[in-house]
Amino acid sequence: MPDHLRTERDSLGELAVPAHAYYGVHTARAMTNFRVTDSRMGDYPALIGALATVKQAAAQANRDLGLLTPARASAIVAACAEIRAGGLLDQFPIDLVQGGAGTSSNMNANEVIANRALEIMGFERGDHSRLDPLTHVNLGQSTNDVYPTAIKLCLVTHLRALVAALDRLARSFDRKSAEFADIIKMGRTQLQDAVPMTLGQEFATYRTMAREGRDRLRDSAALLLECNIGGTAIGTGINGHPDYPGLAVRYLAEISGEPVTLAADPIAATQDCGAFVQVSGVLKRVAVALSKICNDLRLLSSGPLAGLHEIDLPAVQAGSSIMPGKVNPVIPELVNQVAFEVIGNDLTVTLAAEGGQLQLNAFEPVIVYSLLRSLTHLTAAVDTLATGCVEGITANRAHLEDGVRGSIGIVTALVPAIGYRACARVAKQALATGRPVAEILVGEGILRTDQVEELLSPRRLAGLPPTADVAVGRGA
Repeated sequence: MPDHLRTERDSLGELAVPAHAYYGVHTARAMTNFRVTDSRMGDYPALIGALATVKQAAAQANRDLGLLTPARASAIVAACAEIRAGGLLDQFPIDLVQGGAGTSSNMNANEVIANRALEIMGFERGDHSRLDPLTHVNLGQSTNDVYPTAIKLCLVTHLRALVAALDRLARSFDRKSAEFADIIKMGRTQLQDAVPMTLGQEFATYRTMAREGRDRLRDSAALLLECNIGGTAIGTGINGHPDYPGLAVRYLAEISGEPVTLAADPIAATQDCGAFVQVSGVLKRVAVALSKICNDLRLLSSGPLAGLHEIDLPAVQAGSSIMPGKVNPVIPELVNQVAFEVIGNDLTVTLAAEGGQLQLNAFEPVIVYSLLRSLTHLTAAVDTLATGCVEGITANRAHLEDGVRGSIGIVTALVPAIGYRACARVAKQALATGRPVAEILVGEGILRTDQVEELLSPRRLAGLPPTADVAVGRGA
């Protein structure tokens, strides 16, 4: 065998692996068998850290139970601590999408931890007679309790990042709401003029939507803190010590800093992917809300001369290779596209969760792949929207106020005073003649000037404190 290779064995036979590698035969086979995406386990440090957290908790529990010698347990714990700190990420080269319900991911972790632990003990990598990936690192465990538990811890980490990003976005919208608090504009329903509001109120709505998504994500994270650790193959705990689950989950909570608990029914927890479906559904809800907001931003900034042009988005890129001077709403467009991806990923998660059979779901790898893409892409998109767009938005105040003055939608406020039919007649007359609503009302003796000024005060219609503003529609 060349110096740059070493021989490892599994139940299928022998295989040469790079001598410098911490991974072993199972990982090497998976690298050959699963080559679908460009996403590798090591690309997601939170996933690798979560796997190491589970393995460390298992080693400490097995040490306490007298099933693992203190020397082996100490070396495994030290190796796991290095990995949790961000070490050896390049030793997790397996594609996230894989057959085997995540077995290759678990094997990869077992091998890397075992070989690093061997070094810590003063032995050579691959000397598994002294410390074995399966006999010692995987003691009392199965992929079917290790992998979903690690996935959940990983997803909680990524959820927290998205929650923080949504909180930052909400604060950006809140600042704009305060900045635009006194700018009157026309609200619209079905893209038609409705009744007056303020631009601040419009942006406050976006703040509320971002906060609502943030809060629902926090709620969904709690679902991921219930695990089936100790359930081994199908949740019955076969080959495991009866005291192992309680010890393991105690150490898991201690190491991760998360309030992890044991599932009340580990058999159900081993096969049911409902928590993943719930999280994915909340991610879709957030994506839909963000996409709607970005649709609004694109509409409100459309033009600049032949569109609404109520606001200006910051110019961040030249917009056209053929039309000089054109600037496009590229940041909202980016967020729209990420939202479309998240919606598609939700369907994948749904089908994968439904596709499981009997006591195990074999499709958790594509579930975690889909959720991690949704989480990482949404987090990046939300931060980009806040810093690259929202914080630089400006309002076209005069244009907005002119739109209110020239609108016939303001007649809605007159219904209690003169009735629906009279309002409809005035609105049609204003639209046909181009005369302001207030002029028609006063000119035909329907209302006095002071009544018009009171009833059609934009600040009153928008729910703002009264000031000395002038009634809308009095002039051309």
